[in-house]
Amino acid sequence: MSSQNEIRERITNQIIESLKSGGLPPWRQPWANDKNAGFPTNVSGRRYHGINPLLLAISSMRHNLKSKWWATFRQWDMLGGKVMKRPDDVPPGEWGTSIIFWSKATKVEENDHGEEEKKTLFFMKTYTVFNIDQVRGDHLDRIRVGHDITNANPIETYEAADKAIEATGANIRYGGNRAFYDRHGDYIQVPLREQFGASEYYETVCHELVHWSEPRLNWNRAEGGYALGELVAEIGACYLATELGIPNAQSSANHQSYIASWLRALENDHRFVFQASSQASKAADYILSFSRVPEPEPEEVPA
Repeated sequence: MSSQNEIRERITNQIIESLKSGGLPPWRQPWANDKNAGFPTNVSGRRYHGINPLLLAISSMRHNLKSKWWATFRQWDMLGGKVMKRPDDVPPGEWGTSIIFWSKATKVEENDHGEEEKKTLFFMKTYTVFNIDQVRGDHLDRIRVGHDITNANPIETYEAADKAIEATGANIRYGGNRAFYDRHGDYIQVPLREQFGASEYYETVCHELVHWSEPRLNWNRAEGGYALGELVAEIGACYLATELGIPNAQSSANHQSYIASWLRALENDHRFVFQASSQASKAADYILSFSRVPEPEPEEVPA
């Protein structure tokens, strides 16, 4: 069984190689206006969190997978689906996607006074999941991209994003040629909306909203510095864009300099990407909590 450090290092190297070879971060994906596309979700209805959305995004790009629905081999089997045989051009072990979950264990130890104390330990477990695009079964077509396409107006999706942004109550000021969050004054400053393309506007506001969430989530980004804070904001903005149906912009003025600092930090400390993705997930959930309507508890599907 792989050690915790080995799991982290393997995942981090995968992300670094994706950044180096792809030119764009793996979480920047054009939005498909389809109910079965979007934020990576298990067939049970539970969204993936932490670093897992990044890992699934990398796999989607590598194998040209379009759907948001994922499940383990056993889950698909219980739903009557059959995972396809690995294509010849896919190296062994790379057809499925390894994701991680944190498990908790309790250990009893004797303290300095000879008394027994319970200590909680957390450790990583890996699972392999497959996308619906890698699974056969006509009865599963209802959760494939392209099934029952509607003529949904993308402007309506943007209106949903406007409502989500407004619901936060964040103080957003418009004008000038800079976009930033002023922590001391607790306000967001962005250029006039007319200066942006639609997706770039939402992406910028979402980026700054993630920064706005930092003091509200009591997150201290001292470790990792500027690069960590910007990576958190970038990933969080893309999580938000995917959730709200915003097409992610494919470039930005600071993109290349960000990539360089991210890669340096990632290669120096493999914990960096775990910290960033975990905080980005928390920030996105917090920002959306102001407008998100609670969903009914999904039907339980065994892992």
